[in-house]
Amino acid sequence: MSTNTRRPAILIAGVGNGTGTGGWTAREFSKLGFKVGIIARNEDNLRNLANELKADGGEAAYFAVKAYDFDELVAAVAYLKGVFAQDEIRAALWNVTEGTRKPFLEMTRKDIQTMSDADVVAGFAFAQEVIRIFKTNEPNEHGKRGFLAFTSATGARRGAPNCTVSATGKFALRGLSQSLAKEFKTDDIHVSHAIVDAMILTERWRVAFGDEWYAEKAKDETHRVHPQSIARAYVYLLQQDRSAWTWELDLRPSHEQWTW
Repeated sequence: MSTNTRRPAILIAGVGNGTGTGGWTAREFSKLGFKVGIIARNEDNLRNLANELKADGGEAAYFAVKAYDFDELVAAVAYLKGVFAQDEIRAALWNVTEGTRKPFLEMTRKDIQTMSDADVVAGFAFAQEVIRIFKTNEPNEHGKRGFLAFTSATGARRGAPNCTVSATGKFALRGLSQSLAKEFKTDDIHVSHAIVDAMILTERWRVAFGDEWYAEKAKDETHRVHPQSIARAYVYLLQQDRSAWTWELDLRPSHEQWTW
């Protein structure tokens, strides 16, 4: 939280329809008193999530990007920076992914470019812009000027069949986050990379496999990850003091196989 009367704010890129990690991170940080700025491609989904946060007593703003690319993310952060000009942007989450599963020889130029734009180019732009903002902040009670997290996956550590594009993107994202953590540590900017090694329970899986399958998975906390739990992990990272900062966090349900 801020050391003065200005409210803290978080920027979150990648919220989908609000049922995943980005949406739950918005809810958890809003409960902490953060204003929330959300970025995604679907304006209706953004509006619905912002209205939900406001109905629960929070404050939220949004920016719909046409695509996840460099210029769009620069514009999105600039807009939200203006909205929160009387406050302090203290946290940010990059929660975007564009991976696809198919055999390597079926991968197309479009598959590669889409992944590169989202995981690398747009993520790079988002990180640049929020770190510039963080550098203008004074250290808070946890000794940090800002907290930047990247949601990642098992593919950041190991490749797998049919995952060449997604693994390439996540390897790059891991390298970006580690480099930023090392470069900006003396600026008191905390950068973290969270590997989620399991299925994240979202509406995407309900649509893919049906209500009955989804209901069974929802009951079983041992083989899947609830996005709210990931969001709470980000709250934990946010509140770490600078005597012990976590760069990489590995999140998995209790019965998940350790395959690396």
